[in-house]
Amino acid sequence: MWIRRGVRQDPGRDLSSFAASADIAAVRAAIEAARGAGDDVPIGAVVLAPDGTPLASARNAREELGDPTAHAEILALRAASKIYGDGWRLEGCTLAVTLEPCTMCAGALVMARVAKLVFGAWEPKTGAVGSLWDVVRDRRLSHRAEVVGGVLETECAALLEDFFHGQRGNRTG
Repeated sequence: MWIRRGVRQDPGRDLSSFAASADIAAVRAAIEAARGAGDDVPIGAVVLAPDGTPLASARNAREELGDPTAHAEILALRAASKIYGDGWRLEGCTLAVTLEPCTMCAGALVMARVAKLVFGAWEPKTGAVGSLWDVVRDRRLSHRAEVVGGVLETECAALLEDFFHGQRGNRTG
């Protein structure tokens, strides 16, 4: 997968040393949002206005809400679109998330016209921003976002590893 200036980006390579400080700060905010996920998989997202002002943050809430669409990205995009833009367009905004978005979330950020996506850990099983598919930069679509992946990858992956380790430790039988 190619990102910024033709630099080859491989899943598993933490790009934090190459990322802009604003991108790192955005992923840190997403990590903080993820920490309150409770029984849900700890994924967090934040939407930033074009000037960098946080508009909304969210965490996964599928279990809490009983809603298969309650991914952190979807909830953050919904909340941000209520206070910015024309009701659904988030032109010029940045979405930062702790995990590479799935196809649903990648499609939603394209439809919302998000300008930039910054994410932490790669998701080789369901990732739709380079791992399995690349929905966000598909040239057949009318909008393509800039993508910066692998920012604070180790920290973001640790959230998930700790969560799933705890889930396995709580199994009985």
